[in-house]
Amino acid sequence: MSIGGFLFLSYLVISYVAGAIISMSIILENRDPARTVTWLLIFILLPGIGLVIYAVFGRNIRKRKLFKTQKLANSIKEEKLFENLKEIEELVEIEQDCIKQSKLLHEDKDENTKKRVISLLLNTGMFPFTTNNKIDVYIDGIQKFENLIKDIKEAKEHIHLEYFIIKDSDIGRKIKDLLIEKAKEGVKIRILYDDVGCWRFWFHRKYFNEMKKNGIEIQPFLPAKFPVIGGKLNYRNHRKIVVIDGKIGYTGGINIGDEYVGKNKKFGYWRDTHIRIQGTSVYMLQMVFLIDWYYTTRDVIMVKKYFPKMAYCGDSMVQVVASGPDSDWEAIHYAYFSAICQAKKNIYIETPYFIPDESILRALKSAALSGVDVRIIFPKIADHKIVNSASYSYFDDILRSGGKVYLYTKGFIHSKIVIIDDKIASTGSANMDLRSFMLNFEINAFIYDKKVVEIMTKDFFDDLDNSEEIKDADFSERNFAIKVKESIARLFSPIL
Repeated sequence: MSIGGFLFLSYLVISYVAGAIISMSIILENRDPARTVTWLLIFILLPGIGLVIYAVFGRNIRKRKLFKTQKLANSIKEEKLFENLKEIEELVEIEQDCIKQSKLLHEDKDENTKKRVISLLLNTGMFPFTTNNKIDVYIDGIQKFENLIKDIKEAKEHIHLEYFIIKDSDIGRKIKDLLIEKAKEGVKIRILYDDVGCWRFWFHRKYFNEMKKNGIEIQPFLPAKFPVIGGKLNYRNHRKIVVIDGKIGYTGGINIGDEYVGKNKKFGYWRDTHIRIQGTSVYMLQMVFLIDWYYTTRDVIMVKKYFPKMAYCGDSMVQVVASGPDSDWEAIHYAYFSAICQAKKNIYIETPYFIPDESILRALKSAALSGVDVRIIFPKIADHKIVNSASYSYFDDILRSGGKVYLYTKGFIHSKIVIIDDKIASTGSANMDLRSFMLNFEINAFIYDKKVVEIMTKDFFDDLDNSEEIKDADFSERNFAIKVKESIARLFSPIL
């Protein structure tokens, strides 16, 4: 045997032995079977390379408690860093008791699904619902930024921003210049960004440096350090949060970049959903931002001045829900599953990526087979080809069970919406995929206001008018090579 052959054989042996050891560790962690099988296949088909992929993307930090959120929460309590934490805990306990005693919602069948979703979210974390809210729904970046810019101009005390992606773009520079202007006026500004989502700034720091020179505090959430074997690279902050003076909040699917206002030639019009909240639910957006800031910087800024007394704003009932690898429960995932299982009339979904786990997929198929109107709007234009191919493999299950799938043709649809029985609507940063459910830090608003749900339902049907339906007969006859590509992509869907 040649030296080259001996080295290659040694490489294979070492790779497979290491892969076997890691595989045993994965099996003992009792992960989702699909994800476990996917990693076993990667170790077998990509010896050596698979180990590197696992080191970067595969380690289960939820089990390893890398973020130690409970320890963080305890330290907040013990050191009295967050003066409102006790009040929020007491509010959750009161609301749980009201739900149990049926004091809040009537015991008619129409309210049962709402009651169970509210209870689930109360029990999976400190996610109280509030009723003093006014909600505006925006259908694209043009609407969102037009109103956001107005609110920033009127800020008096502080502005907190948290985004997955911030780009040095026309809209990005407009926001930057305005923030610098407000900082010079004495408004305190803090910005959190995801270090991977904003990878361009690894090479071009001028955009952030200009703001820093003018007193704006900017920090990367989970900096991507090399070597990346620590396992954090796979866990990204996908949240979109803006809080202005503790009274106005924004969340949804729109980041800061020109494509979000329709200036990217490939995508054209960018259809998305973002909401503006005035009212008590802004406290929850603020709390999530401040805890993320504390985790990132260890700066103690969780004090009552960031939770000003709220005047009457409106009557919308909202639960702002955060989820991520730092939490014990996949709150958004669980809430979607619960709501879908209880749907009696309709399930409307808009998502740019559709990679459900087996529980969500089975719930959707069961609903469709039971006669529930299941409709999914998905982009016809692909922005991530592998994820797009994997998504198509799941559409076959939806169509065969009687659900309907539509491809948005007006441009690119990035909207993240779930509407159940015209009673509950959820929108925010979470996609209908495994990454959002299990890996990313996400934030969604669950809305129980009939008028707001009606607005979002109307927007959904307007999008249907700009979509083409995938027919089951045509879909089942698509090219064999395409089916193979989709099936292979689906094998890797648990880690996409």
